[in-house]
Amino acid sequence: MIVYDKLFSLLTLRGHNKHWLRCNGISPSVLDKLGKGGGLDYRSINKLCRLLECQPGDLMEYIPDANEPEKGSE
Repeated sequence: MIVYDKLFSLLTLRGHNKHWLRCNGISPSVLDKLGKGGGLDYRSINKLCRLLECQPGDLMEYIPDANEPEKGSE
Protein backbone atom coordinates (compact mmCIF):
# COMPACT_ATOMS: atom_id res chain seq x y z
CA MET A 1 0.00 0.00 0.00
CA ILE A 2 1.24 3.51 -0.82
CA VAL A 3 0.73 6.19 1.84
CA TYR A 4 1.23 9.92 1.43
CA ASP A 5 2.11 10.87 5.01
CA LYS A 6 5.44 12.24 3.77
CA LEU A 7 3.61 14.65 1.46
CA PHE A 8 1.46 15.98 4.28
CA SER A 9 4.52 16.34 6.54
CA LEU A 10 6.33 18.22 3.76
CA LEU A 11 3.37 20.54 3.29
CA THR A 12 3.23 21.29 7.02
CA LEU A 13 6.99 21.83 7.17
CA ARG A 14 6.73 24.39 4.36
CA GLY A 15 3.66 26.09 5.83
CA HIS A 16 1.24 24.85 3.17
CA ASN A 17 -1.96 22.79 3.17
CA LYS A 18 -4.35 21.06 0.76
CA HIS A 19 -5.96 24.39 -0.12
CA TRP A 20 -2.54 25.68 -1.23
CA LEU A 21 -2.17 22.63 -3.48
CA ARG A 22 -5.55 23.28 -5.05
CA CYS A 23 -4.72 26.94 -5.63
CA ASN A 24 -1.55 25.79 -7.38
CA GLY A 25 -3.21 23.46 -9.87
CA ILE A 26 -3.74 20.17 -8.03
CA SER A 27 -7.26 19.04 -8.89
CA PRO A 28 -9.95 18.20 -6.33
CA SER A 29 -9.98 14.59 -7.57
CA VAL A 30 -6.24 14.23 -6.86
CA LEU A 31 -6.72 15.75 -3.40
CA ASP A 32 -9.54 13.30 -2.77
CA LYS A 33 -7.30 10.37 -3.76
CA LEU A 34 -4.56 11.66 -1.47
CA GLY A 35 -6.99 11.85 1.44
CA LYS A 36 -8.26 8.32 0.83
CA GLY A 37 -4.86 6.78 0.09
CA GLY A 38 -5.74 6.16 -3.55
CA GLY A 39 -3.24 5.68 -6.34
CA LEU A 40 -1.98 8.68 -8.27
CA ASP A 41 -0.96 8.64 -11.90
CA TYR A 42 2.51 9.73 -12.97
CA ARG A 43 1.24 13.13 -14.20
CA SER A 44 -0.06 13.99 -10.73
CA ILE A 45 3.15 12.82 -9.08
CA ASN A 46 5.16 14.84 -11.59
CA LYS A 47 3.09 17.95 -10.92
CA LEU A 48 3.44 17.57 -7.13
CA CYS A 49 7.21 17.08 -7.42
CA ARG A 50 7.56 20.13 -9.67
CA LEU A 51 5.39 22.25 -7.39
CA LEU A 52 7.14 21.19 -4.19
CA GLU A 53 10.61 20.86 -5.77
CA CYS A 54 11.10 17.34 -4.45
CA GLN A 55 11.46 13.71 -5.49
CA PRO A 56 8.64 11.10 -5.52
CA GLY A 57 10.15 9.41 -2.45
CA ASP A 58 9.67 12.68 -0.56
CA LEU A 59 5.90 12.36 -1.11
CA MET A 60 5.05 8.72 -0.59
CA GLU A 61 6.07 5.51 1.06
CA TYR A 62 5.32 1.86 0.35
CA ILE A 63 4.05 -0.11 3.34
CA PRO A 64 3.56 -3.84 2.79
CA ASP A 65 0.01 -5.07 3.35
CA ALA A 66 -0.06 -7.58 6.22
CA ASN A 67 -2.63 -9.68 4.29
CA GLU A 68 -0.52 -9.87 1.16
CA PRO A 69 1.58 -13.04 0.80
CA GLU A 70 5.33 -12.57 0.64
CA LYS A 71 6.93 -12.94 -2.77
CA GLY A 72 7.86 -16.54 -3.43
CA SER A 73 5.61 -18.00 -0.69
CA GLU A 74 2.70 -18.78 -2.99
